[in-house]
Amino acid sequence: MKSIHQIALFFLVVSMSYAQTKPIEVSKKPFSIGETLTFHSEILKEERALNVYLPHNFSEEKEYPVIYLLDGSADEDFIHIAGLVQFGSFSWINMIPETIVIGIANVSRNRDFTYPSTDKEYVKKYPETGHSEKFIAFLEKELQPFVEKQYPVTSEKTLIGQSLGGLLATEILFKKPDLFKNYIIVSPSLWYDYESLLKREPQLYDTEKSIYVAVGEEGNVMKRVAKQLHKKLEKNKKSNTSLYYHFLKEQDHGDALHLAVYDAFEKLFASQEKK
Repeated sequence: MKSIHQIALFFLVVSMSYAQTKPIEVSKKPFSIGETLTFHSEILKEERALNVYLPHNFSEEKEYPVIYLLDGSADEDFIHIAGLVQFGSFSWINMIPETIVIGIANVSRNRDFTYPSTDKEYVKKYPETGHSEKFIAFLEKELQPFVEKQYPVTSEKTLIGQSLGGLLATEILFKKPDLFKNYIIVSPSLWYDYESLLKREPQLYDTEKSIYVAVGEEGNVMKRVAKQLHKKLEKNKKSNTSLYYHFLKEQDHGDALHLAVYDAFEKLFASQEKK
């Protein structure tokens, strides 16, 4: 006669075998952090895609500030910057207000983010370069009005640009400063065209501005031009301008953006709350 232990062992083995063969029921559904809009630009003569993050409790009855993110493709900076915005706007963090993020997906960075260059070698390597004037017109005359029609927004607009995007953000700040209230400029490629943008005097403005410049351990040229930009802005600073500079000694060109933007959010929006 089999012992109780043998019988128990038999049922244990059978139940384990059944559990291993029984299929696990799984329910799957898409996980989304926003939406993608596509529209035709008459200025650029092409379709442009926008990746959009909306606050968790988004309501058409409320107006939101907007962050415009250069290099805003899904495989570039959109997801991690949207994550910072979500985290920073949690009620228990309260670093920034609930904000809409407009990630501008790239078509051609060298074309859109650079002005005409006298550097023949660079132009030979990147023949599409030098059309930032059109892209800035696109931002001003098409993109911003489009966003303002699609979503309930305030007049507070922030621009984030890194590398060539930082070059473009600096060009906008110098030439059309009132396109944005806040500028977050990280690792700007101001070496471009023999540093010619740094030789230009920025256009004066009367509106309130918050400007943040950051650079990592990215070599002597990158550190020098970022510091020169800060000094130039400091020289022209008005009482209604908040200006910050941050050197991230542990970061390089590849990973400076994330920590820089976090630091910028802390400084820019905290300073505005105090006013």
